[in-house]
Amino acid sequence: MHALRHFHASVLLDAGENIEALSRHLGHSDPGFTLRICTHLMPSSEGRTRKAVDSMYEASGAAPDGPQAAQGG
Repeated sequence: MHALRHFHASVLLDAGENIEALSRHLGHSDPGFTLRICTHLMPSSEGRTRKAVDSMYEASGAAPDGPQAAQGG
């Protein structure tokens, strides 16, 4: 049953569910507790974060100013 609960939480997180809503749904009183318990269920979140920021810069037409730009790459 515990594995099913974790699977359910991971599906909701991957679908972009708000952590506060997920916390309430799971019956946790603290969204921070939910994050501590469920963070390992989000292995692709770093990649999604990077893509979201990249998309924002691409949409604005801003020139990249990250480490590669500073090194001339």
